[in-house]
Amino acid sequence: MSKLPKEHKFIDLSDYGRPIAKVIANSLKNTSFTPIHVTIGFIISGFIAIYAIIEGYYWIAACFLIFKSILDAADGELARLKQKPSYTGRYLDSVADIILNALFLISIWYITNTPFWICLLAFLGLQLQGTLYNYYYVILRAKFNGDTTSRVFEHKTPIALKGEKQKHVNILFALYKILYGTFDKTIYTLDCNASSGKVFPNWFMTSISTFGLGFQLLIISAMLVLGLKSMILPFFFVYTVMVFVFIGIRKVFYQ
Repeated sequence: MSKLPKEHKFIDLSDYGRPIAKVIANSLKNTSFTPIHVTIGFIISGFIAIYAIIEGYYWIAACFLIFKSILDAADGELARLKQKPSYTGRYLDSVADIILNALFLISIWYITNTPFWICLLAFLGLQLQGTLYNYYYVILRAKFNGDTTSRVFEHKTPIALKGEKQKHVNILFALYKILYGTFDKTIYTLDCNASSGKVFPNWFMTSISTFGLGFQLLIISAMLVLGLKSMILPFFFVYTVMVFVFIGIRKVFYQ
């Protein structure tokens, strides 16, 4: 099952790794590998990237950041191919992402002279950007009966799907709420009526996709190899202003 019906798909700039992710997923379809194994793979890739950043191996760091993005797409692809969606995988993926994001930025702070408060604000901005993208994307999927393991409103612990344990869902959902709750509430407060508004046009969702984690990691990778490491944290801090720009556009034109 795809995230969106074919007629409602848009160009997702953060999803550049999808073609390779599909190849990986197809190669694992008839094996004992599960989507959770792929998620663990992207976690390992993320830690290799962090080590490479700290040691100054920026091309290696870039490769593993991008590989992490590819595997991040491959776990969901494998779940859909095997027709085994799970809340365990959905929340493990999200928890791993936010922890790795924090470590990516901390490692960049460590190798630069950037003040720590900018690192903190860059992290908050990075997460707000990603949350807005996910918020609008999940709303779009909900309108057109796309993939449903992600929900517009994450209020209650979901009931475990076939093949997963409820206690695993409970633990990971609790971690998700702790780590993402404030970001979710902030974006919802800023645009609480988005789900009842008009359908977002493709160009709007493509623009919003610059907030997707895949595109964010691509920006970090490019800036590392171009010798712009000291600009990474200030960039994400400043780029957060676009959150308010996109919300403003949505409210004015797609209310």
